[in-house]
Amino acid sequence: MASDVQHLSELQQFDREILRLKEEVAAFPKRIAQIEQRLAGTKAHLETAKVAVKADEAARRKYETAIQDLQQKISKYRDQSLAVKTNDQYKALMAEIQFAEQDIRANEDKILDLMVNAEAREKDVKAAEAKLKAEMAEIEKEKTEARQRTAEDEKQLAEWNAKRDTARAGVSADLLRHYDRVLKFRGSGLAEVRDQKCMGCQVMLRPQTYNEVRSGQLVFCESCQRILYFDLATEIAPERPSLTAKKRTRPKAHIDRAWIYRPDFAEVGEVFLAFVNAKGSSSRRVYDAHTGRKVGDTQHETGDFNAAFADDVSSGILLNSGLDEQQLEEWNPELPMTILDELNGDLKIARAETTSAETQSAPQTT
Repeated sequence: MASDVQHLSELQQFDREILRLKEEVAAFPKRIAQIEQRLAGTKAHLETAKVAVKADEAARRKYETAIQDLQQKISKYRDQSLAVKTNDQYKALMAEIQFAEQDIRANEDKILDLMVNAEAREKDVKAAEAKLKAEMAEIEKEKTEARQRTAEDEKQLAEWNAKRDTARAGVSADLLRHYDRVLKFRGSGLAEVRDQKCMGCQVMLRPQTYNEVRSGQLVFCESCQRILYFDLATEIAPERPSLTAKKRTRPKAHIDRAWIYRPDFAEVGEVFLAFVNAKGSSSRRVYDAHTGRKVGDTQHETGDFNAAFADDVSSGILLNSGLDEQQLEEWNPELPMTILDELNGDLKIARAETTSAETQSAPQTT
């Protein structure tokens, strides 16, 4: 099994590198499209500038044509003025000539404005052409680099696929199917166990499961189904208070929270009961003494837990407690292994002290 896990560890590294290379290769068309889009923006700006120049030229020709037409009208009116017989007719023709001359001056002003703008328009066109030329050179360079990188990725991809095939050949078919299935849905099929926790889903392991992984057995995470492995080099010994002291700290009988051990709770059997008083009410949570998993829902009652849950309190063993309701909510639905170990350790000492006291109080026989 250790050999299978070793091959799977290598396989997962290969799969991750293959995935990275595939993503790079798949990103090539998108990268080219982004480059082309940037170039399209510069081309559009150049086209707009050229259209503006053409529009100004067309407007100038229109104004020049209008001036020629007006000049012909003035010439016609002057010829007619030589043949008029009344003063009123002469004045009317002179007025038409004045209106035409005013229109000529207005069109000439518009032409001057266009001539002033023409210089700016030409500069804009030349600047856009220069930018387009520079961008085209840069973009061609980027395309070449992108193609070279993609070709290198595809070459590496072939090499990593060969390594992957070799690693897969060293793993049993059933285990390989499980790895592939979890990999598809979780993104990884293998997870390290560190500090009694699956590093893939961050869920604490039961003591038995943790010990099985440490011993090199093939174990799946109950939460995420990843295949678990243990690396002694990364393990950090957890700091826990000593529960083997010669004299046990006695739990306080009148407090706002308490842990009680009961060996015969309903159909579950051995459990740890967590009681908390808060704002005139109390709550009880039940945890399996072996797995730390919560049993049923939290029960809430009015009043102090010593009265509301008197049967539980009186029929169990009071254990040391320093936990509040917020911590219990955060741990729902399973106690951390460190807390479960501490409760079991304190229970063991409490039982030992009870046995010792009973022995000492028993009558001596001769």
